[in-house]
Amino acid sequence: MDRRASWDEYFMNIARVVATRATCDRKHVGAVVVRDRTILSTGYNGSIRGLPHCSEVGHMMEDGHCVATVHAEANAIIQAAKNGASIDGFTIYTTASPCWPCFKLIANSGCRRIVFGEFYRDHRIFEYAQKLGIELCELQVPEKPDLQPEDTGRARPVSG
Repeated sequence: MDRRASWDEYFMNIARVVATRATCDRKHVGAVVVRDRTILSTGYNGSIRGLPHCSEVGHMMEDGHCVATVHAEANAIIQAAKNGASIDGFTIYTTASPCWPCFKLIANSGCRRIVFGEFYRDHRIFEYAQKLGIELCELQVPEKPDLQPEDTGRARPVSG
């Protein structure tokens, strides 16, 4: 029997693809906001809309971190708001665990579950997620998705 990716693996793999759009070369992070197995928005870390990217003009460094970028999680929440999507009760899939400012933004946005790919620097999220009743899950996915070998369900070129 062939193995299908779980929903968590599916959405985390999408977050990994979203991360490839990141414009700060110090860390590429992608985030996907999901509710009821439906993607509501995505985000990646990059400069403020309309300003040059770190990859073009360099980094704005403070305490060893680039502060020119808007983080992936924040961008995903902003994108949902910009498009009028209600995200209350959502799950966020992010390739790196949220920093403290992003965690607070996620919590206040009505998140019920955070699924992250790698731990990133702030242990406070574990204590506060528990206090708030937000499920926090680490999920490592393989470098390449474990796809079914059969040809069903794949997009194929169509000739006119």
